[in-house]
Amino acid sequence: MTLMNKMKTISKCVWVAFLPLCMALASCSEKIDDSNLYTFTGETIEDFLTNRSETFSDFNYIIKRAGLNYNLSAYGTYTCFAPTNVAVEQYIDSLYDDTENKEFAHNGMASRSLEGLSDSLCLDIAKYHISNSKYLTTDMSSGTTISTFLGRDITTSVDSAGRTCVNTYSIITSVDNEVENGVVHVIDNVIRRSNRQMAGEMAKHSEYSLFYEALERTGLADSLSKTKKASLNAVTNNTDNYYIPDECKIGYTILAETNDVLNLNGINNFNDLVNYANKIYGNCADASNGWYDYFRDNGIKVSSGNDYTSRYNALNMFIAYHILKYAVPISNLVYDRNQVSSFSLFEYYETMLPYTLFKVTRAAGNLYINRYMTNSTLTNQVARQGNNHTLMQAGILITKQDVSAINGYIHPINDMLVYNDIVPKGVLNERLRFDDTSFQPELMTNSLRGIADASVKALNSGVQGREGNWIRLPSNYFNNLKVYNGDNTQVRYLPGRSNSWSNYQEDEILCIGAYDFSFRLPPIPDGTYELRMGYTANGNRGMVQFYLGSSSKQASMKALDIPLDMRRTGSDVNVGWTLYTSEQDNGISTDKEMHNRGYMRGPLCFTLGVGGSTTGRSNTENLRRIIVKQQFKQGEYWLRFKTVLPDNSSTQFHLDYIEFCPANVYNNATYVEDMF
Repeated sequence: MTLMNKMKTISKCVWVAFLPLCMALASCSEKIDDSNLYTFTGETIEDFLTNRSETFSDFNYIIKRAGLNYNLSAYGTYTCFAPTNVAVEQYIDSLYDDTENKEFAHNGMASRSLEGLSDSLCLDIAKYHISNSKYLTTDMSSGTTISTFLGRDITTSVDSAGRTCVNTYSIITSVDNEVENGVVHVIDNVIRRSNRQMAGEMAKHSEYSLFYEALERTGLADSLSKTKKASLNAVTNNTDNYYIPDECKIGYTILAETNDVLNLNGINNFNDLVNYANKIYGNCADASNGWYDYFRDNGIKVSSGNDYTSRYNALNMFIAYHILKYAVPISNLVYDRNQVSSFSLFEYYETMLPYTLFKVTRAAGNLYINRYMTNSTLTNQVARQGNNHTLMQAGILITKQDVSAINGYIHPINDMLVYNDIVPKGVLNERLRFDDTSFQPELMTNSLRGIADASVKALNSGVQGREGNWIRLPSNYFNNLKVYNGDNTQVRYLPGRSNSWSNYQEDEILCIGAYDFSFRLPPIPDGTYELRMGYTANGNRGMVQFYLGSSSKQASMKALDIPLDMRRTGSDVNVGWTLYTSEQDNGISTDKEMHNRGYMRGPLCFTLGVGGSTTGRSNTENLRRIIVKQQFKQGEYWLRFKTVLPDNSSTQFHLDYIEFCPANVYNNATYVEDMF
């Protein structure tokens, strides 16, 4: 039977016979019929597909070609997005009829049929429709990101009719079919995935044509072509049998103005955009009134010429500030685990404009870039965030949708994104707190940050002895972490999802053994800062010596102060911690005494475990150490950590977060630094 005749037969017969399970694909009803909500017992996902071969035989064929039918028949907890036969056959037609793929005719298909699919296509399709965690539709709000077996995320949304969609295009027509090893959602289209890189994907979206032209003419498009690191160092002493990634993907995120947004700002063609960039960045490095400290400190002159590929060209600078070296879907731009509800959620991101940051804030359910409040991290009230804040700049809204390329995401924004004087002088003129994972882009790009325990265990599936929910990382996995002594420094990432750890954002990077390594610190504007480290103290920690330098070369680094004994909890007399709630002044006096000793309590912004009542400030193990107080320039800094107990192979080094607190916050004449 030809594919066309087979489709006609299905459309006439199968949907009549199977209508209670799968809604007609053309349906535009505003609410999914309650009759589509089923609970099945005694079936696995593979049983579900096999027992309904009239509807899922094509997808099941792909699953079996990929060898994943064994996974879906076994114990575990999975989510399967199952396209119907009609959906699969329409997808096969689209692949075979695609004339744009010049490298592989018909996308590498041998014929217009299931059998014509290559093994690699079957594997990609199958893996992109399966997650190793269970997601019901109640878990799928707009912007929810779900990791798949393919290692690429999919994003859910809710359309105007109230239907749950996957990657915008695939509508779930039968929801929450629960089986013994997870759940099946029936979808009306094969989930679309792009195999194009960032620039190539942007070129396919006409709404970005102006931005894309600038991306190409600046040469920055060529900087977005990498997909994974060439190789990873072997791990020789994984005695705890943790999961070890066998590859490290490289990814990017572009926050881009659409043509409509540019038009609203008087930019209608490429020359208009050049003129706009020259106006914004032309005097940013001036000695008298410039604000781009890195350029100004190093005598770099901004060019307004037509060599747009120069990193010092104004247009190049404009585009570079829109690009991150992280692949981050919208739902992960602000990471939220155990923060208190009254605390404003935020993240800082380093851009491709050298040594610059922008801030993403979640407010009223929306995400804004460079939202600016006066007196941020300063307060006029005890143990509260205060009422001395005025919204000066609402920020740039990130639209609730994203375009996915093979190595990243493109998110539309509703206004012009620039590194103007308000950014260093206003937005970033606050206590800057960075979770240790937030300046390790690889964790986000590889969907490891905050990964669920079940997902880690699933990654370990099939490897004898590996059942843990932690991750062991090769010594060269991170670009911003330099290990000096190979596997003597065991680098581990602990997501902490099932543990009530008293960590900011719950997770942590832990280094074990005779450790000697350094972190590249996030870049900050010029100023005098206290550099602080947040950690949890306990008897398993060791003693660490800090070093600071302008590169990762050990010779460039100088020792800072005396070693820190991380085994001392707050109750140690040399720390001076007290339970602040038992003191009449809420701990203000002891805060000062601790500060004089080089310590601070943990902040009020997070709790021990999700929904916990014990905050970081009220936990004797949550401490901040003031590492150094000095002048910092906008540029390169590396912080080195070296054990002073090299004979102890089980010594733990724990880093939870880093803070840069400017002098006008920790030494303000009018207000005080808030406890959050």
